[in-house]
Amino acid sequence: MAATSSLWQLPSTKFLFNVSKLAKVHGVVFNPKMDVCRGVQTIAYTIVNGSYVQKAPTELQDKVKEKTLTTVDSVGAFQKLPMVMPSVDVFNSAMKKAKRVPPTKGIANIAKRERNKGAKQLDALMKELAISLRTYKENFPKKQHLHPYERSLIDLTLGDGNYEEVLKKVEALRKKVVSVGKEHASLCAQSSTKKEAQERLDEGMKSLDEIFRSQGKAVDELLNIAKALRSMPVVDLETPTLCLVGAPNVGKSSLVQLLSTGKPEICNYPFTTRGILMGHIHLTYQNFQVTDTPGILRRRDEDRNNLEKLTLAVLSHLPTAVLYVHDLSGECGTSPSDQYVIYKEIKERFTDHLWIDVVSKCDLLQESPVVYITEDSSADNTELARYRKMGPDGSLRVSVMSKVGIDELKSRVHEMLVSQLARIKTHDSEEEKVEDPKRFL
Repeated sequence: MAATSSLWQLPSTKFLFNVSKLAKVHGVVFNPKMDVCRGVQTIAYTIVNGSYVQKAPTELQDKVKEKTLTTVDSVGAFQKLPMVMPSVDVFNSAMKKAKRVPPTKGIANIAKRERNKGAKQLDALMKELAISLRTYKENFPKKQHLHPYERSLIDLTLGDGNYEEVLKKVEALRKKVVSVGKEHASLCAQSSTKKEAQERLDEGMKSLDEIFRSQGKAVDELLNIAKALRSMPVVDLETPTLCLVGAPNVGKSSLVQLLSTGKPEICNYPFTTRGILMGHIHLTYQNFQVTDTPGILRRRDEDRNNLEKLTLAVLSHLPTAVLYVHDLSGECGTSPSDQYVIYKEIKERFTDHLWIDVVSKCDLLQESPVVYITEDSSADNTELARYRKMGPDGSLRVSVMSKVGIDELKSRVHEMLVSQLARIKTHDSEEEKVEDPKRFL
């Protein structure tokens, strides 16, 4: 009894991490650094006929496990990228620091002092270069840890696989620098004379310089990647976003300029919008986002260029409400019939999005619908014929030039974005239930 009493009076840490005593009793050595609370009560049991039977995991537990295994950062990772110096500056900076390294004090022999200094300087140069390269590689996020939207941006902006390839080149350069640096530092440390030590120091520094000149372009490529990604607009997933979609040159950029603080380039040629433009809408003390996207053409997905794929990525991966813009005036370069086909495809693909249809340039519309010379309007079905005249059912006619319909458009956009905000809050609430189900029991 006395022994039992003294056992429970031991401090908890001393009891849990007294390795030698536990090893003698159980024959197992425990790691003192382990998290002793991890995995506590991870399996539920129920009593059946007097025995414990493991419960089947609930759907909620499955969701928690799935979310734990797949960790995806929120958007904004590009703004956290490290500042990358040009390869020439990286090497010159490391060289200056290495040359300032003195020999170890107290070495009286000249040859020994010189080889000591040479080995230390080569080691310092190698480490300075290796640390910079390792820092770059470790601070650029792995693509699988990024938000799906940012993963799409990397592939569409840099090309499929180029991001990973450049990081591999940087890591290969680091390994080469370490290998060659250690080799020459070792040779320098074995020098028998002062002259030999100086020669081997010069040879080592020259070798590292040549390696950086030949393979250092990987650092410069990483610098350009960082600049390109850091310039990408930041999207706040908690703020409702209005996404303008349509064929090229239908007037999306003009509407973005009218609705928001964004200032897009306005020109009359396809793909004026050569990236994602972000602006903001301020309505009744509420802040919303608006994005202009590159135009979509009538063709199969495998034939689309990266600008069109960028538009599809925004719709696929961001919680957006859609303002779809149609131009039936014949001014945009895409026929109404082609716009109709594009519209039907996009609408069917993204049925879960809140949606407003707008017919732009209504001041240019004529009584008779526009038919391109390459088209046969007699072959139109009833729905297409109606689309040529009026656009989609329920669409709003607007004109940026005459301001027709603009006030109503702003009102409807505001209503839709408020609804989108409610959707986001509902989604966040469901996510919290998955992450912390006990709060909602």
